[in-house]
Amino acid sequence: MHPNCIIVMIMAVRVVDTIEYIILLVAFFATKTGLSEQEAYRYLNRYGAIALCEQHYDIMHTLAVEDNVNTLRAYCQRKGGTL
Repeated sequence: MHPNCIIVMIMAVRVVDTIEYIILLVAFFATKTGLSEQEAYRYLNRYGAIALCEQHYDIMHTLAVEDNVNTLRAYCQRKGGTL
């Protein structure tokens, strides 16, 4: 297999892992706040928390989900969110 193909495959796996983790965080955030998953996603995206998750996935996925949900909530509040 060509080395460039391997790099593309590794990058694709990382993208899928990041997406799956963000979906998990949104679901936990929704449960914790009493929102639907769609509402939770919109709220987190509105205040930049989804971009934060994408940027810091390498660190966030090693931490407890509950801690990350609390961090996202505090982050959104600092950006003007009210939940």
